[in-house]
Amino acid sequence: MLRYRLADRVPQTADTVTLLLAPIDAAAQRFRAGQFMMLYRFGVGEIAISISGNPCGPDDLLEHTIRSVGAVSAALHDAPVGAVIGVRGPFGTGWDLDSAADRDLIIVGGGVGMAPLRPVVLEVLARRAEYRRVVLITGARTPDDILFRHDQRSWFQGGAIELHQTVDHPAPGWTGRIGFVTEPLGKLVVDPARTTAFLCGPEPMMRFCAQTLLRKGMPPTDIRMSLERNMQCGVARCGHCQLGPLLVCRDGPVVDYAVAGPLISVREL
Repeated sequence: MLRYRLADRVPQTADTVTLLLAPIDAAAQRFRAGQFMMLYRFGVGEIAISISGNPCGPDDLLEHTIRSVGAVSAALHDAPVGAVIGVRGPFGTGWDLDSAADRDLIIVGGGVGMAPLRPVVLEVLARRAEYRRVVLITGARTPDDILFRHDQRSWFQGGAIELHQTVDHPAPGWTGRIGFVTEPLGKLVVDPARTTAFLCGPEPMMRFCAQTLLRKGMPPTDIRMSLERNMQCGVARCGHCQLGPLLVCRDGPVVDYAVAGPLISVREL
């Protein structure tokens, strides 16, 4: 385990914050977009958290966007600047952007599912000439729950991506779309032979999005999703993240829909 110091904390929503971690002794190896780390809050416990920073960044800072939902995530969420955090990793599979070169990209994030997808957007922007059309669709419960709202605005205003935002429940002043991410996704004109999709969010959302893309002619092997399961060890020893034949910390979290579809469609699995 490596020791990192909390260099800064950036509030995202009422219950979500991005932690910027700087190495104290040695830095972890470079990560790939889609991978996760095991973060340890001393005296509380350890959990798996996807990396939300820039895989093409020039420094050794780690960025993790954490929603406060349990004892360990709350302790990490509330950690003050200067706190020491234990770090293991990176672990797991990545989004494999190299194999998506010279293709259209559709990136769909629901809620905190945008955190594992932010590295995809940042890497694509750093390598923008290697990709064709890039479409980002994001969904949130309310406008106040939109993650990386300033980032999303700057990505869109820079002209490098198409952006479609939607919320379940609008607030006064909201002029954007209302509804689920499947609605703008369903209206997209897709070149199915030259498109790769990246999905992250609640499993029902990913399943409906994948089915929408399948109806547009995309093969399931070109639809990738990040499975957020109960990963407790990160090294395929404890079995808590088992999903059918998969151990998600080892075989995922990113898998294609040809693998994930038959599994997440089984009730109670």
